[in-house]
Amino acid sequence: MSEVIEITVYRLDELSETARDRARAWYREGGFDDDWYDAVYEDFQRVAEILGLNLKTRTVRLMGGGTQQKPCIWFRGFWSQGDGACFDTFYAYRKGAPRRIREYAPQDSELHRIADALQAIQRRNFYQLRAEASHRGHYYHEYCMAISAERDSPSWQGMTADAEDTMIEALRDLARWLYRQLEREYDYLSSDDVVDETIIANCYTFTEAGQRFG
Repeated sequence: MSEVIEITVYRLDELSETARDRARAWYREGGFDDDWYDAVYEDFQRVAEILGLNLKTRTVRLMGGGTQQKPCIWFRGFWSQGDGACFDTFYAYRKGAPRRIREYAPQDSELHRIADALQAIQRRNFYQLRAEASHRGHYYHEYCMAISAERDSPSWQGMTADAEDTMIEALRDLARWLYRQLEREYDYLSSDDVVDETIIANCYTFTEAGQRFG
């Protein structure tokens, strides 16, 4: 036999502080949009293009049955020692990269440093260096990128002794930079103020104890 049960539900700002913390925890655990990092990925793709990286892509199936090409970027975070970010890419010299990256991100000294390092090693090798990075293993951090470099010289001239190590470190530094951007975005989106705004905007309701109701 069915019965009607009445229950009082509350908006976030009507809850006690303890119940409000529980409501925030619910949102952080499952309320995040799957694409919360899209803006960071878009920014990284622009940075990569400026620096001379041609990110590899993979085919992703869409819910409607179609497919879409997505950049080969991966990350895991943000709580374990092995967390990080990595990407698959081809790299070649891009003229004016140090100037262009400063125009795009004038306050980001780390990107400036990476662009300068790539420019310097390219100059010592007559701008003929190329590199490829591919993900390997089951983790996602800068050391999960297998990186190789070569010199595309018409006279078969070899790379300078420091060329490969410099390029490997620059690409790994870029992966570290990407991870910091993702972590910063996640910290912002999961802050109390932003979580509160999102919960209120979506009109979520809760029990008196802070459990999600509707």
